[in-house]
Amino acid sequence: MNSITELPSNAIATVRVIPGGPVRGSIRPPGSKSLTNRALLMAAFGSGTSQLSGALVSEDTHVMTDSLRKIGVEIESLDAGRTLVVTGIDAAPESAVPSELFIANSGTTIRFLTAALSALGGNYILSGVPRMHERPIGDLIDALSPVVNGRIEAVSEGGCPPVHILTAGWDKHELQVGGSVSSQYLSGLMMAAPLASRQSGQPVTIRVVGELVSRPYVEMTADAMQVFGAEVELQWPTSAEGDVLVQIRGEYDSIGWDIEPDASAASYFWAAAAISGGDVTVKGLSRAATQGDVSFVDVLEMMGCQIEERDDSIRVIATELPGGKPRGVDVDMNAISDTVQTLAMVALFASSPTRVRGVAHNRFKETDRIGDLACELRKLGATIQEHEDGMTIHPLSDPVVSEANPVRLNTYHDHRMAMSFSLAGLRLGGIEIENPACTGKTYPNYWADLEQLIGRAHHWTAE
Repeated sequence: MNSITELPSNAIATVRVIPGGPVRGSIRPPGSKSLTNRALLMAAFGSGTSQLSGALVSEDTHVMTDSLRKIGVEIESLDAGRTLVVTGIDAAPESAVPSELFIANSGTTIRFLTAALSALGGNYILSGVPRMHERPIGDLIDALSPVVNGRIEAVSEGGCPPVHILTAGWDKHELQVGGSVSSQYLSGLMMAAPLASRQSGQPVTIRVVGELVSRPYVEMTADAMQVFGAEVELQWPTSAEGDVLVQIRGEYDSIGWDIEPDASAASYFWAAAAISGGDVTVKGLSRAATQGDVSFVDVLEMMGCQIEERDDSIRVIATELPGGKPRGVDVDMNAISDTVQTLAMVALFASSPTRVRGVAHNRFKETDRIGDLACELRKLGATIQEHEDGMTIHPLSDPVVSEANPVRLNTYHDHRMAMSFSLAGLRLGGIEIENPACTGKTYPNYWADLEQLIGRAHHWTAE
């Protein structure tokens, strides 16, 4: 039987998932991090008071709410933080001293706030943990520098945070930004545009130069902005060499909004079915969700799983896989890059190799999600080939890990590393996952929810 066992400790903790039989059941993940942070920002700079239901409670959303409160946004937390009542502001705080905002390692928060605060105007310093100061934000700064009335700079080597902002808003309304590193740059500029339009009455045009990664997240941003009252027109290129154009008009209104469960988080539970030969239903999501990561189930379908969809749930059935194993696939995951680590765990137990393409930008996430992932999987005995745009994962034919020969996997303080590695523990004994608390970045209750799904206890150990 699958289980997760634990032993509290004051030292460095690890968690171990004990292998067992097929995982069967249903679960509803918490609210989407991506939607929660987008909604918070738009409500913060909209007119009146908005109510956000189903919000995610996590480190990433905490640093967003904390930063917004520091600049004068009123946010009332109800239902243990799952409902947020946000009263918007229309002007920057008046202070000669910069507002110091701590962003931890939240990419959405620093990128969205950098753009929005430059358009709002004011004096700010945005900083985070050491890893945040290694994550590039130069393309966003380069996009903003020509349009701000003032100064904006990233002060760490390589165009990385901390970010210093001292502006009186934007005095131009045509921008261009590179699209190859993170779609969050474009999303940040899009969500900032109504603040600039509010001051000038002019529409904002944004041109994306080069390939745009993670297109579904941009579409999610556009959908959310329109829910909040802004007008957004996305013009996609008709050829590979063309640029994406975005035109934005209008301002944000106050609304009431129910936030979807997190589709990236859902991927772990769908993958648990595929890996264990089980049957798992995730509630609250359908293929019509605004989050692109629901498309992860399409990859599982390519691997041989059955997918059953209803209006408010998606079920993955892996009880009749040919030979009891999923098939290896060759798949471009540019649009769903946050699920690459999840797929890698399924690929370990496939009948043939899996090639992941289109995710070169994954090296610039919370950690290097290609190189560091490959390093840890090799500790299990896996054969992994790294490519410029992804990796090839070969089925794990001769694992070197067992209950008698445990292997410790480093999470690099990356929440998605920890949650993905837990899935390998459904089939392999002896996997010890370091720093399981790092899941608090986006999913503080992950281990409890996994325990609920597999129906058994969990185990912590320590050095």
